[in-house]
Amino acid sequence: QVQLVESGGGLVQPGGSLRLSCAASGFTFSRYVMNWYRQAPGKERELVAAIASNGFPTSYADSVKGRFTISRDNAKNTVYLQMNSLKPEDTAVYYCNAWLTLTYNYWGQGTQVTVSS
Repeated sequence: QVQLVESGGGLVQPGGSLRLSCAASGFTFSRYVMNWYRQAPGKERELVAAIASNGFPTSYADSVKGRFTISRDNAKNTVYLQMNSLKPEDTAVYYCNAWLTLTYNYWGQGTQVTVSS
C-alpha cells in the first residue's frame, strides 16, 4: 500500500521557519522524483520544489527561491522542505508528490501551513 505522510505544518509568524517532512512507503522511493506542491484557498495547486531521484538537481518556483530548500534521505524514504523567511503569501496546504510516470504518481494528504501574526 502506497503512503505519503506529510508532517511539520502549523502556524508561524512572518519571517519564521518551518520544516516539512514527507515519509513514503509502499514503493521504491529512490526511483522517484519527489515534489512539493501547495494550494492556497481559491488558487490552483502549484509546484513549489522538486528533487531528482538521487538528490540532484533540484528546482524551485521563483516565489520561493532563496527561501526554501528541498532535500531527501533515500535511506529513510523521506523528503523534506525547509522553509525560511516565511511570508503570509506562503499560506497554503502543502502536498508531497512522488512521480515516476503518469501511472506511478502518488500524493499525500497535505499539511496546512499558515503564516500570520
